[in-house]
Amino acid sequence: MKLSTIAETLPSSQILAISNSIKQRIQAGEKIYNLTVGDFDSQLFPIPEVLEEYILNAYKSKFTNYPLAEGNLDLREAIVSFTKTFQGMIYEPSEVLVGSGGRPLIYALYRTLVDPGDKVIYPVPSWNNHYYTQFTGGVPLEIETTADNNFMPTAEQIAPHLKEGVLLALCSPQNPTGTGFTKQNLKAICELVLEENKRRSDGEKKLYILFDQMYWPLTYGENQHHDPISVLPDIRPYVIYVDAISKSFAATGVRVGWAMGSSVVLSKMKAILTHVGAWAPMAEQKAVATFLVDTVAIEKYLLQFKAELEERLQMIYNGILLLKQQGVAIDAIAPQAGIYLTVKIEVADAHTLLLEQAGIGVLPFSVFGTAKDSPWYRISVGTFKKEDIQPMLEILKKVLLPLPMIRNDTA
Repeated sequence: MKLSTIAETLPSSQILAISNSIKQRIQAGEKIYNLTVGDFDSQLFPIPEVLEEYILNAYKSKFTNYPLAEGNLDLREAIVSFTKTFQGMIYEPSEVLVGSGGRPLIYALYRTLVDPGDKVIYPVPSWNNHYYTQFTGGVPLEIETTADNNFMPTAEQIAPHLKEGVLLALCSPQNPTGTGFTKQNLKAICELVLEENKRRSDGEKKLYILFDQMYWPLTYGENQHHDPISVLPDIRPYVIYVDAISKSFAATGVRVGWAMGSSVVLSKMKAILTHVGAWAPMAEQKAVATFLVDTVAIEKYLLQFKAELEERLQMIYNGILLLKQQGVAIDAIAPQAGIYLTVKIEVADAHTLLLEQAGIGVLPFSVFGTAKDSPWYRISVGTFKKEDIQPMLEILKKVLLPLPMIRNDTA
C-alpha cells in the first residue's frame, strides 16, 4: 500500500515503544522496575486535590461545549497572573495561546516558522525535536552536548550555526537530562540570537527561540530556573514559551498547555490548532483557570511534590555513587530539576541487559538523538516507589559488578 512520504518515513516514538513493551510485560506478571516513562503514578503523585475538585465542578456545571480557539479568556488571564506571580514575567492575554498540552503547541510553532529546507537548531539529547523537524521538512542542525556542561548546549557550540537557522529549540529544565541552563550560558545564547536578528534584513525570516519550560517549578537545592526574557529582556520579540500543568502538577492526562509570545506568531499557531482540533477541553480550562490563581494551593502542593521527587532522585543518585565506589561501571550527574536522573553505564547495550537480566527499565540517550553507542541513560522517578529503590540498586550491583567495563569516550 502506497501512503504519503511522511507516513512512510516518520518513525514511531522509540520512547513509547520501549515503555509500552515494559508495561505489557508488567501486565503479564513480570517484576520490572520501570524507570522509563516520563509520567507519574497517580496513586503516588495525584493531581492537587483542589484541581480535581475544580474539574469535577466544571463538568457538573455543564462546561462541555467548544472553548474559544485561542483558549478561554479567564484561563488566559489566569496564566498571565500565574506567570507574573511565580516567574515575574509580564504578558497580556492576547499573548497567550492555549492548547491540549504542550505537544500540539510545539508542533504548531514548528509549522508556523519552518518551511521545507529551513534549518532547525537543537541540542542532542533532547525530546522529539527530530520528529517535529521531519514533520515540517526542516533540516536538523544538531548540537552534540556533553557531560562537562550537564548536557546543556553552550553559546560557543550554538554560535557557528545561527546564521543558517529559523528556529532554535531549547528546553530547560531539560528532558531527558534533569539539568538546566545557568544564567550566564542562557544569556550568552540569547545575546547571540539577538545579534543575529539585528543582522537580518526585513525581508528575511527571523530566528526564534522555542523555550520549552515544562518542568520549570521543579528545581532542587540551590538550582534555579532561568528563562530567556528574564536574563535578557530585549530578546522578548523572538521567544515563544511553551508550558503546561502536565509535569509541574503531575497532570499529564489533564490536557491543558499554553504558549506565550508574539501575538502575530500565536495567531498563526492558533489557525493550525483550530484545523487539527487541538483545544484543551472546556471543563479542564475552567478548572485550571481557577487553580492557577489559587496561590496558596499551588505553593502547598509544590512543596510536598518537589520534596517527594527530590528525595527519590537523591536516593538513587547517592546509591549510584556508592555502587561506583564499589567498582560498578556506573556514574551519574547530580539531579538539578524535573523528574529525571542522567546515568552513565559503561556496559555495552546496557538498557537491554538491565531489562533482561535485572528487570530494570531505563531509556538510552540514543532515543533522544545521541549516538547508538552512547553510555548515557535517562532514569525517571515519576512512577517509582521509594521502598523499591534499595532493592533495585542491589540488583543493579549484582548484574553489573561482574561485567567488564566498556570504555566509551562519548562524553
